[in-house]
Amino acid sequence: MSLDTAAPKDTFPIPAGVFAQTVTSIQHYTDRLFKFRITRPDSFRFRSGEFVMIGLPNAERPVFRAYSIASPSWDEEIEFYSIKVAGGPLTEHLQKIKVGDTVLMRRKPTGTLVNDALLPGKRLWMFATGTGIAPFASLIRDPETYEKFDEVILTHTCREVAELTYGKELVAAVKDDPLVGEFAQGLRHYCTTTREDYPFMGRITDLMASGKVFGDLGLPPISPDTDRGMICGSMDMLRDTKAALEGFGLAEGANNRPDTFVVEKAFVD
Repeated sequence: MSLDTAAPKDTFPIPAGVFAQTVTSIQHYTDRLFKFRITRPDSFRFRSGEFVMIGLPNAERPVFRAYSIASPSWDEEIEFYSIKVAGGPLTEHLQKIKVGDTVLMRRKPTGTLVNDALLPGKRLWMFATGTGIAPFASLIRDPETYEKFDEVILTHTCREVAELTYGKELVAAVKDDPLVGEFAQGLRHYCTTTREDYPFMGRITDLMASGKVFGDLGLPPISPDTDRGMICGSMDMLRDTKAALEGFGLAEGANNRPDTFVVEKAFVD
């Protein structure tokens, strides 16, 4: 059922151009990370990898922040993966939501981490840190990704091992999914940590510079002839990974100018 016009339980009015949707499930992974799903309006359309502005009906003028949609474009619900920030204008309250609560969502999705913004290639590298994995959670569940690329490598770097759980569960579910599982056999998941001991450790840019990531995966170094990239993470990570890809000869693209890699510059809190 669509809740396009449904009023939330709160008494604050719904701003114009906003959907009021119901929380259907929540899962907390650590004291810093959680995911939640909401109902999807019948009229809401987006491309896998895009983000949308979300907020809560807890003020006369709600605070909205950009959140990547973690579910694929075909999903009947909408999934988000979030950090918890004490004192954050939105996440301070968002982390306390329960099933049945209302989440506000603006009607227009956007973003650069979409298949259309990349030129065709053999291999797609997805570089994520922390909750930056969210848009890739959408893309690796979309059959179009595997139609466009023979291999998909999802790299995910976090500080601690527990913070990798969402991505590990996600990749396992994708490979067992009846819709995309048969296409996703070319999906590879490369996890690293920067603080807690783990079989693979280090920042992805350092591992590219040393060549270790390529040795671990049995792949040649990145080449503009075969490889494409997508980047989502902190500001420092975006800058350093962008420089690394440019060092391999790749060039940044956009929706109106597809090229060999793209960067998402929208952030949560």
